[in-house]
Amino acid sequence: MSKVSTASVLYIIGSMIFWAFSFVWVKVAYESFEPVSTVLIRLIISSGLLFLFLLLTGKMAAIKKEDYKLILLLSFFEPFMYFMGESFGMQLVSSTLAAVIVSTIPLFATLFAFLFLRERITVWAILGMAISFLGVGTMIFENGFELNASLLGIMLMFVAVLSTIGYSLTLKKLAHRYTAVNIIAYQNFLGIFMFLPFYFLWEHENLMRSTLSADSWLAIVQLAVFASSLAFIFFTKALKVLGVAKSNMFINLIPVFTAVFAWWLRDDVLDGQKAVGIVIVVSGLFVAQIKRINDEA
Repeated sequence: MSKVSTASVLYIIGSMIFWAFSFVWVKVAYESFEPVSTVLIRLIISSGLLFLFLLLTGKMAAIKKEDYKLILLLSFFEPFMYFMGESFGMQLVSSTLAAVIVSTIPLFATLFAFLFLRERITVWAILGMAISFLGVGTMIFENGFELNASLLGIMLMFVAVLSTIGYSLTLKKLAHRYTAVNIIAYQNFLGIFMFLPFYFLWEHENLMRSTLSADSWLAIVQLAVFASSLAFIFFTKALKVLGVAKSNMFINLIPVFTAVFAWWLRDDVLDGQKAVGIVIVVSGLFVAQIKRINDEA
């Protein structure tokens, strides 16, 4: 393996680890902060760091006037709608289940690309979707069809998934005009103003009265630095060398990493049924990408 490809693999694995840890850090942040406050502070720190990075590297690019609407729509889908779904959903479901649901994003992206962009969908993709949904069902149902997780929490997590699809379809129109870091910096900055009204409406008074633990503050800083900033930069670096399909293949590792981190750091239960569900979901995600991986090989 060349030095270039070794570095790319290390970058992509690093980004997956940071994103997997984010599902655990969110739970720690919630010990002191409410959902909107957590996201708002995370976005402020992240956008500040990303703009500083762009200024120091001389890679800052102004958004063209004709792209204002697209960048605004991009921010609406993610971070706004994505974090509205994920942040409130994470209050109701485990870190592991949340990560598994989010890991189905590539499958829905394939389906929506077929429906709206008329991109070809393979038999492998359809089979992979079916297998992965079976895995999610294995994790959320027990004793036959008795739901062992919050239905509202599951629905909110799927709001996050669908928001990412809208984000991806919008991003396709902007990706060739700006670097990934520029796009992420601007979308996070605009997201701050989308969350501010809800912060003052729902959480400002409670936050002012709350006792904020050092662990929760550290978790938010970790979310901003590692999950919202470095993970995206690492992923972008790897994507340029590995390509889209091979890079997406590594996303399948997120629920596995999250399950281990949540069990290790927060004593989340990782029983046999959940373990089997994770294996089924990840297997389905790999099956769904067989054709694309072969095409890139």
